[in-house]
Amino acid sequence: MSTPKNPTSSRPKTPERIDSRRRSGGNEASPIKGAPMPVKRDLAHLKLSPEETRAFLESRRGVRSMEEAREWLQLRGIDDLECITPDLAGVARGKMMPAKKFTGNTSLALPSALFMHTISGEYPEESGDFRYSPNDGDLKLVPDLSTLSLVPWENDPTAQVICDLVDQSGAAVGYTPRNVLKRVLDLYENRGWKPVVAPEIEFYLVSKNVDPDYPLVPPIGRSGRQIQSGQSYSIGGVNEFDELIDDIYDFSDAQGLEIDTLIHEEGAAQLEINLRHGNPLELADQVFMFKRTIREAALGQDIYATFMAKPIQGQPGSAMHIHQSVVDARTGRNVFSNEDGTASEQFYHFLGGMQNYVPKAILMMAPYVNSYRRLTYGMGAPTNTAWGFDNRTTAFRVPNSDPAGRRVENRLPSSDANPYLAIAASLAAGYLGMVGHVAPDDPTDRTVNEDGEIELPRGLLEAVAAFEAEEHFKEVFSREFVGTYAGVKRGEHETFMQVISPWEREFLLLQV
Repeated sequence: MSTPKNPTSSRPKTPERIDSRRRSGGNEASPIKGAPMPVKRDLAHLKLSPEETRAFLESRRGVRSMEEAREWLQLRGIDDLECITPDLAGVARGKMMPAKKFTGNTSLALPSALFMHTISGEYPEESGDFRYSPNDGDLKLVPDLSTLSLVPWENDPTAQVICDLVDQSGAAVGYTPRNVLKRVLDLYENRGWKPVVAPEIEFYLVSKNVDPDYPLVPPIGRSGRQIQSGQSYSIGGVNEFDELIDDIYDFSDAQGLEIDTLIHEEGAAQLEINLRHGNPLELADQVFMFKRTIREAALGQDIYATFMAKPIQGQPGSAMHIHQSVVDARTGRNVFSNEDGTASEQFYHFLGGMQNYVPKAILMMAPYVNSYRRLTYGMGAPTNTAWGFDNRTTAFRVPNSDPAGRRVENRLPSSDANPYLAIAASLAAGYLGMVGHVAPDDPTDRTVNEDGEIELPRGLLEAVAAFEAEEHFKEVFSREFVGTYAGVKRGEHETFMQVISPWEREFLLLQV
């Protein structure tokens, strides 16, 4: 195994430009570079047999053109189509329309301010670089037809498609989540690299709770009893919710979503779904869809599924671990490994970037006040910036693997994060390390969560300040996104500060 150069130095070399080969084009209002995104794909280069041409009708997920979409929808008798896109929180926003109107190329639009409100639906005051559009103009929805699929929980035949957002000139809108991730992926592409990711998403099942003043509790399983904590990898724990799990599998299969494994985690009625590795944008789409799917399956069983980072006091938090590797776009070789199988300099620089930049980008991976309740000493989640080989107490774990499978697991993101933004932030940190030749610390083989030290921002406002202060983020994510996201998060903190907590009533009411 090779060792990093200057392992004690974590200061990055600051490149004059993040990427000197960035494509030209775009505009100031929409800083992502490149040509306008087309609605239809050019199929002229494809040489398909008649059998291959018709195979799309059997596809559970995705078509190649609007003409194929029309036939696909007609074959399934689809009446309604949901055109959806993730907002900053990862909530599905969009419009429903008749399928016939969709295939007729009807223009769809959403107001720009929709992507500038808080999770509670409020519009924060302008601050820092956060500014609203003076006319709240429309943003156009551009369907990504590769995401077309059924909505299996609806009673009437319904389909859905994920959309990108462009401005009136057709340029990508820089502060929308899917475009933020695309921007980061373009940086890799311009270097001849392709990142590969595999997310793991944890969530809790809880009994219905219509009064937010009451704590959440685990639901009743098929045994008639509430499941307890300490059920890691328990098959019996999973079997407590057999009907729900069957619905999740059936709904996922109908949408062309592939689950790698499903397990019971440590918490009471806490489950985890692992997805197979692949293209980061496609995996972010899948996490976006899986969250909808799991919530709908749970509601069908008269319970809730929650992706809150810390929903139940005294129970472990829920993470969204992200496994990452980078391959050569031309050869497909894992650039984290040398020809002789040893770890490459690029592998160590990626780790150095994670250590240096992830704490500054933690806002995109832990986006709410509640997220930092998970990143607390004694709660099992890493509170450090250390890395190690197969060491789950570190923030950045390198699992045991052969050279082709060498990868880095980022264990800091929580499951409440917008998957597009969490993956973008994690990959951007590694990218900045690779292009800036950032050397990591030495790996550790000890337990690094026992000393009580927390090396990360301790709360939302501290995370916002670290995020805004990193100049590289304004180029890799766009200045427009950094200003917008930070402003929205400041607004959410102000909303939170208006709420009086049970702790305050318990300890301050009669004593101060």
